[in-house]
Amino acid sequence: MRHIATFCGQCNCGCPELYLDDAAAPERRVVITDDFGQRIQMSIEQLADLVADVRKGVLDDVVAPV
Repeated sequence: MRHIATFCGQCNCGCPELYLDDAAAPERRVVITDDFGQRIQMSIEQLADLVADVRKGVLDDVVAPV
């Protein structure tokens, strides 16, 4: 697996990370891990849809300060 990004990285708590698994089936090529040892797998196309939605502001209300 190729490490692509660490989200946070300011601590040593096992921050979420993004990997690409070139050996996986296309529908499972993107791997996101969390700090609890869980992982999700998705296709490049699904990741592209997620990124597009984030860019459009779909999650802005979720991450907005209270």
